[in-house]
Amino acid sequence: MSDPIDSQDRLEIEAAVYRRLVNHLREKTEVQNIDLMNLADFCRNCLSKWYVAAAQEKGIEVDYEQAREGVYGMPYAEWKARYQTEATPEQKKAFAANKDRHENT
Repeated sequence: MSDPIDSQDRLEIEAAVYRRLVNHLREKTEVQNIDLMNLADFCRNCLSKWYVAAAQEKGIEVDYEQAREGVYGMPYAEWKARYQTEATPEQKKAFAANKDRHENT
């Protein structure tokens, strides 16, 4: 069975989905990265790392901080100061229990 979507359309759809995900995460500032890591094994920083890796696969150098700014919509330090809260003991415990899973993201 052939794929009904051609490669250019697929690329454009996937890019639109990525932009929508990033915009959604920008709007959901109450969702902490540690919560994302504990529930889904990825966070905003992971998306930034994946962006850098994908660029490198194409021979394009992208600075990690630039990638994070693209994901966060502002410099990471600014986002952290505005929105990041101290992790609770429960969050830290859950993160530590799954640390081996997080190291590969």
